[in-house]
Amino acid sequence: MTSVEDPTRQIKERESLCFTDFPEDIQLCILSFLSPTEISSFACTSKHFASLCRDDRKLWGALCERRWGTKTQIGKWGNGRITYRQLYRTLEEWENLIGFWRRCGQSNTAVSSPPLIFFEWGPFFLCASRVYPSKNGTYQVKTAPFLWMGISPDGQILNFLDLDGQNNWSGDVEACFKFGILDGSFVPVNVNFMGNGHVLVEEDHSLSSTSREEKRIGFRRSSSFGNLRGEESEDVVGGTPGSLPECSVSEMYTQFANRTSPGSDRRRQRRKEKERQGRRKWEPEHFIKVSDCSPTPSRPLQGLWKGLCDGTNLEFYLVTYDEVGGVICRRIGDLSSCYSPVFWTMNPTFIDSPFSPAEESVYDSRVHFCQPVVEDLIEGHLPLPDFEVVSHILYINSSYDLVIPGLRETSSNPWNVEGRIWLYKNGTFGFGFLRDHFIVDLKHIVRDGCLLDAIQICSD
Repeated sequence: MTSVEDPTRQIKERESLCFTDFPEDIQLCILSFLSPTEISSFACTSKHFASLCRDDRKLWGALCERRWGTKTQIGKWGNGRITYRQLYRTLEEWENLIGFWRRCGQSNTAVSSPPLIFFEWGPFFLCASRVYPSKNGTYQVKTAPFLWMGISPDGQILNFLDLDGQNNWSGDVEACFKFGILDGSFVPVNVNFMGNGHVLVEEDHSLSSTSREEKRIGFRRSSSFGNLRGEESEDVVGGTPGSLPECSVSEMYTQFANRTSPGSDRRRQRRKEKERQGRRKWEPEHFIKVSDCSPTPSRPLQGLWKGLCDGTNLEFYLVTYDEVGGVICRRIGDLSSCYSPVFWTMNPTFIDSPFSPAEESVYDSRVHFCQPVVEDLIEGHLPLPDFEVVSHILYINSSYDLVIPGLRETSSNPWNVEGRIWLYKNGTFGFGFLRDHFIVDLKHIVRDGCLLDAIQICSD
């Protein structure tokens, strides 16, 4: 019995195309949607595909442009002289820096240096700015750029900071990355990842102690002692790399004796350490990433917020959900300092609208801290208040650090109070306690990766 093939199937088989049937530009476009791991696996299938996957401009350039093209100017990194494959590896690692970080430990700069910093994309570098709350009774935040991360034209990682904040950072920073030469007022640093949520910023002494020309070409000349370890040196006169320098027998003996003597090594190390500390401009600082800094539908209170604490002082708040579902709010501060929560609750169950007359009275009888005074409205100093519509209410069953000063001393039990959180329809919220008559309205600090109401200042 002869089997009859389906004519429709035969037509489909004739019309089907293999990957190699597509033009090379189409193949590269398709590959640009893959991850580097997938591209590496695909390159192992044939020599032709391996060659195709090594196309730096068409493939890796498209990968960089698709992933970060809307955030930074891909073609200007490294002054346009580095490979896109190297750029992809660098940006993939640095992408985790974008967002808010908190300083862990004491500041090595001014006492008033804020613990909150914000990493964002620049035209052809990453920029970190210190973030300050304003002191003018508004929700504005001040930013001071102080750390930049980029790539020099010769492909070297170039990280530096401005301690004084007195530079023309837009022009000076551009010149540093364009020519690979650090300005004398900038301090070279290393930004070391210690896990996904922890970085260490420390001064790069290997660059701090080199000349301007050596900073540009990215290396230091080794001393003649390197030859004693069989290392190459460019300082040897009349010899070949790895040979001993010309010197007398007594000089050689002195060199070996100084190198091998344990006591001499310890004294030399102590002397070098003192010299290094004397030249140190930046003490190492640790920063912890602020994860989950934006609310979600299931966690509407989560994230970083800003609110006027006593009607004039802007404060930054961090609201987090714990493992058992509770909600806790703290003011932003050093992790090493002992500070208590502003409010917390073990039961984050909201009360839905419509609300009882008693709850409506609790809300209506309170004054919003963000509400400007009439004189300011008349003079045009502040915008008209945005009266929010409450969508949900949450009970606060405890507070350790009351917002209103002086209430702790007048209360018989300051550690157990009752309050409310009023969630507004626009996604923000306010909180207050039944013992006072105020509502602290919290607003977003960042939206879509950009700081809201930000004012840039030149120095700290």
